[in-house]
Amino acid sequence: MIAGLKGRIVRKLDDAALLDVGGVIYRVNTSLVTLEDIGEPGDSARIFTHLYVREDQLALYGFASQEELRLFETLIAVSGVGPRLALAILSRVRPEALELAINGENAELLATVPGVGRKTAARLILELRGKIVPASGGPPSVPSRADAEVVEALRSLGYTTAEAHGALVRVPRDQDLTVEDRVVAALRELAET
Repeated sequence: MIAGLKGRIVRKLDDAALLDVGGVIYRVNTSLVTLEDIGEPGDSARIFTHLYVREDQLALYGFASQEELRLFETLIAVSGVGPRLALAILSRVRPEALELAINGENAELLATVPGVGRKTAARLILELRGKIVPASGGPPSVPSRADAEVVEALRSLGYTTAEAHGALVRVPRDQDLTVEDRVVAALRELAET
């Protein structure tokens, strides 16, 4: 029904953005990733939305990218995962890292999300394996042994699994880079956030 909104950001809340669209202010529930990406109050923003309708609830959820919206819709299709839990997952894990976690069966990363225990993480992996594909439409990404070594190195330096995966997805996938080079590049990414 409402596929997207384009307007001025009036205010950013902890879990939502207030968007002025032609004089009507919409509350758009969203992830922390989108709140970081859309800009500051007064800026113009475009948000891709999902209208969530239940007999006792009518809520608008929106995201800065169509990829994040697609992941949100995929997550809420899983039994026992509602919009709040889907937002918690997307707030904690960037879309690229979520794809790697699901396809690499990394329940540990998903279990770092508040409200997702090991059992829920395992169920998410079981139900979503093969359903989460890159926006490019290619085959799902599977983390390599080098990826696992980079994550383990970052964890040994005190970073959480989620932080390590988040940094790893922003490192270029250059075949010429050694594991050490990728760790250094991931550390640079972590320093910038």
